[in-house]
Amino acid sequence: MAKFKYTAVDANGKQKSGTVEAASQEEANSKLTNSGLMPTKVAPAGREKAAKAAQTKKADGAKKGFAIGRVIKPEELTTFTRQLATLLDAGLPLLRALEVMIRQEKNQRFKAVLEQIAGQVKSGNSFSDGLAQHPKIFDRLFINMVRAGEAGGVLDVVLARLASFMEKALKTKKKVKSAMVYPIVVIGVAVSIVALLMIVVVPKFEDIFADMLGGAALPGPTQLVVGFSNFMRDNILLSIGIVAVLVVGFKFLKKTPIGSKVANWLSINLPKIGDLVRKVNIARITRTFGTLLSSGVPILQSITITKDITGNNFYETALGRIHNAVRDGESLAKPMEREKIFPNMVTSMVDVGEETGELAEMLNRVADNYDEDVDNAVNGITSIIEPVMIVFLAVVVGFIVIALFLPIVEIINQLTG
Repeated sequence: MAKFKYTAVDANGKQKSGTVEAASQEEANSKLTNSGLMPTKVAPAGREKAAKAAQTKKADGAKKGFAIGRVIKPEELTTFTRQLATLLDAGLPLLRALEVMIRQEKNQRFKAVLEQIAGQVKSGNSFSDGLAQHPKIFDRLFINMVRAGEAGGVLDVVLARLASFMEKALKTKKKVKSAMVYPIVVIGVAVSIVALLMIVVVPKFEDIFADMLGGAALPGPTQLVVGFSNFMRDNILLSIGIVAVLVVGFKFLKKTPIGSKVANWLSINLPKIGDLVRKVNIARITRTFGTLLSSGVPILQSITITKDITGNNFYETALGRIHNAVRDGESLAKPMEREKIFPNMVTSMVDVGEETGELAEMLNRVADNYDEDVDNAVNGITSIIEPVMIVFLAVVVGFIVIALFLPIVEIINQLTG
């Protein structure tokens, strides 16, 4: 019997650590699960130094730019999960299924990761422990669902649920991104047209005005356009630098605690856009939460994992308060009702789910409803953005054109007068 050091979460969501004697790592995991603990890390007691050294080496490689996870696309991971679930459902052992996936994988870096995971499984470690060695590819949601599937002996079912979850998340993400393509294209065209007018067209009109008006003062709008044109023409590099600084500064500001909080507040309170963002967040939270619960992950751990993937400070804080309330003995629906960011329909469905014992199913139904609402919201925003952007482009270009024609009108008046 060997000793294994473990870190686990109990039924109250508290983290515990210690040692357990077992013949293998899988037996250690089973003992911890049977005792009411959800293991997050199990390793032979004599390998701490080796594990730390490997982790340090891995971190050094990441710093040098060799982090494998950076080149794995979400679509690839989703495909891998679906195919692995299919192979396991067909009756193939896990190791054999991994070997099949390795043989057909074309992404060489991802293939190397799968080979490492297969090696871990072959040496007697659990699949979830192998996944945990690559946190940049497999997040906590993925790892904990796999661990729950292993503990319950339903890994194929859990992987199929996980694949469905990832497919729906990707679908929603693509819809939101598609809604942003049109305004970005229109803004790009507007900027290009304005830059062309400022650098090429306006200077020629300025020379004409100087000759025709004999040094007379230009109208206010024309002076504004000419001044802006001269600045851009004489300071092209500076103009590009200002734009770059604004873009980089905005991204940096979003990463600060205050900037992130402001950006998140704006994202859920802007007209139309805020409605879409709120629906996307509710769909993501309920889908994640429901998938975790249906896979056998304890409710407190499910709330913690869901909180980590929200990406919005306000929802993250709300889920933290809900976690503490459930840990203290409250039902899930009660603290959710106190959080204004969760609509009444969501809390009512959760309440019904708790009463009937079908909370996971109710959460997934809520997610399905909100996915449909996201589709409608995206279509609504797209239909509004199109005329707004056209009007915006017309106003910008129209102002420049009018500013250039005001002196021409004065010249015509002088000639006819």
